[in-house]
Amino acid sequence: MGNSGDVGEIATERVAEELRVPREPGGAGFGTAGADVNLSAKTFALNALKALPAFEPVASVGYESGGRLLVLADSASYAALKQTLDTLTSQLSIAVLWDGRQIQAGVAPTFADVEVLAAKLTGLEGYLGAFLLSFERADDIAKQTTFDLVLDLHENPAFAMHSPPQGYFHAANAESLARALAELPDMVGEFEKPKFFAYKESICAHSRSKKTGCNKCIDICSTKAISADGDKVKVDPFLCMGCGACATVCPSGAMTYQYPRVSDRGTQMRTLINAYAAAAPNAVAPVILFHDASAGRDALARMARGLPGHVLPVETWHVASIGLDVLLGAIAYGAGGVMLLATASEAPQYAAATRAEMAQAETILHALGYKGSHFSWLGAKSAEAKIWNAPAADTVDVSATFHLSNDKRSSVEFAVEHLLQHAKLKPAEVTLSSGAMFGSVVVDQQKCTLCLACAGACPASALMDGADYPRLNFIERNCVQCGLCASTCPENAIALSPRLLFTAARKQAVVLNESEPFNCISCDKALGTKVMIDNMLSKLVGHSMFAGAGQLDRLKMCADCRVVDMMSNKAEYSILTGGEIE
Repeated sequence: MGNSGDVGEIATERVAEELRVPREPGGAGFGTAGADVNLSAKTFALNALKALPAFEPVASVGYESGGRLLVLADSASYAALKQTLDTLTSQLSIAVLWDGRQIQAGVAPTFADVEVLAAKLTGLEGYLGAFLLSFERADDIAKQTTFDLVLDLHENPAFAMHSPPQGYFHAANAESLARALAELPDMVGEFEKPKFFAYKESICAHSRSKKTGCNKCIDICSTKAISADGDKVKVDPFLCMGCGACATVCPSGAMTYQYPRVSDRGTQMRTLINAYAAAAPNAVAPVILFHDASAGRDALARMARGLPGHVLPVETWHVASIGLDVLLGAIAYGAGGVMLLATASEAPQYAAATRAEMAQAETILHALGYKGSHFSWLGAKSAEAKIWNAPAADTVDVSATFHLSNDKRSSVEFAVEHLLQHAKLKPAEVTLSSGAMFGSVVVDQQKCTLCLACAGACPASALMDGADYPRLNFIERNCVQCGLCASTCPENAIALSPRLLFTAARKQAVVLNESEPFNCISCDKALGTKVMIDNMLSKLVGHSMFAGAGQLDRLKMCADCRVVDMMSNKAEYSILTGGEIE
């Protein structure tokens, strides 16, 4: 990664255009004087941002393409195939998989210098430089071969995900075909991209003992780069396109975004906000507007009025990477809000997930008395009007000095503590919506047998046993609301309760359930809990296998004493072994 400009801050030659503000009195609530003050502060803030030193580079992922192109075609796309071959045959090595109705019965088309496979497509996977094609020919023998690039001329794409792999082009119409034919010749050689993510499997809440907890990163990935891998997940860095949505929805912080790291993003925001405040202490609180460097930047350039003086534009690789830690961190630093400028290119699930993060952050702020709408997901077509008409929202009077951490939960905690310190309201807790990353668990003590399977399944050490005493302890601060405890509980005695505590109790261990210990009635060794033994006995009373004298009493014994008791009964031993005790 390069310097702050490389990861998406405003280029010098674009600053003047993006700082345009109206000079007529009353524009968007700001008179001429107010606009001038905000403009001056904005210029100072953006210059401070540009002066930041380079961030530490991130790892990279390399691709190598030799230019071997696979074209998927059929009779319906014959004209597009001809255009493709006329354009690219001299530039790329091309093979055609012909799996549609033949132009002439039983005959596949032939082209000079082009291999044509008349076969059925059975599978296609991979990415730039490493596509694996599976197919079957008339002899019904399955075969595989590799390609560097794929041009798909079929109506239905071979890769159905929202963001297909790099090196794959689906050209179902003239416009997309022209774009593909222009780009494909440049896809030969060696390429690099950032490794956008980092994954810490030790705190992943995906699964335990084949019980599924959190699937959020798998469900939201638009490239299908993330998949289950036993109790953990695995990410294919070659398929990852860097949206960062996996880190945004991850409740434990196991998945983190790297381009830039959250700590670097925090440095950018603190620099912007502090510089703005220093240049204009009495100006309206700044609002940070995140946008990408392509369609988002172009949308800003097309805005007739530009941006208000208090709106500070910041480029990011993808707006879906902005999560709860950045949202609340910005307000704790003194921002009046955060806006994300979306375009038509984002996967639909990104908008839903990001709005959920915003709603969660807004709920926390409102509970603390910070009024107004602090967060917005903006569509490009209506963005300008919404930016100019957005009312001011409350923020802190004292800017936070802490640094955002790459540990998501720690960053949110620091932000909440600062917001609470300077809040008008001091509630004990706030109820959050389902799916939140904070909360408690509720245990039905009548059902719970204190088997402690939930404590064994908990990936965050939120649930713990009571050491030498039958007790279930809970530390709410650690709970990520993954639901593994509930799915593991054999008695269905656990339910999630999403909320955020603002009191010290959040960090303290509390007892969710405890029971009187039950000791072996023969040797007095610890056997379990009284509630567990009583529950077991109540279910087995009247069962034919336990109808004999003393049979139920054996369930109150440890394993060793049960054997001794059985051996002492000569008649029972003879029946079981076919012999007698000597």
